[in-house]
Amino acid sequence: MNKDWQLFKVYLIAGTFTFSGGMAMLPVIERELCQKRHLLPRDELYEYTTLSQTFPGVIALTNACFVGEKVNGKSGMLAAGLGAILPAFVLMLAATIGYQHVPQSGVFLSIMSAIRAASAAFLFSAAYGLARYNLKDPLSLAIAAGCLLATLFNLLSAPTLIILAGVIGLISARPRKEQS
Repeated sequence: MNKDWQLFKVYLIAGTFTFSGGMAMLPVIERELCQKRHLLPRDELYEYTTLSQTFPGVIALTNACFVGEKVNGKSGMLAAGLGAILPAFVLMLAATIGYQHVPQSGVFLSIMSAIRAASAAFLFSAAYGLARYNLKDPLSLAIAAGCLLATLFNLLSAPTLIILAGVIGLISARPRKEQS
């Protein structure tokens, strides 16, 4: 099967059946691209996912572009990107058109509650996978814990935390370079 078609299909399926966006798609993408089809090593997928979070914009689309380009060049980037955004576009269009016609109680409310619970599980799974990949030394663990606490207690904004973490990373890398 053509790599572009495989990329499109994987991102289309991940985008269609994971309702929380880019991070929730990660376990599906990892299983399909890394374990099942062997198109990309898992470490590279996590590297691209981490990079995707640092750039502005939609994480799923940024990740699809990085991965698609790595797997099959520009055509892979376009195929994966289209697969990533098509489900969101179609579902948002349908939701916008149908929102006024759907009852806001009863069975529909129960279905939406269940989907939110499943989405939380996907997000926890993705966060656990990224943490296992990225948090390998005590400094990284301390930075992650500090950012988590600052976020939970609303002490600092996300941009401030990102800048502080970057500065700490620069400062901690400096002595290593001088010793080498």
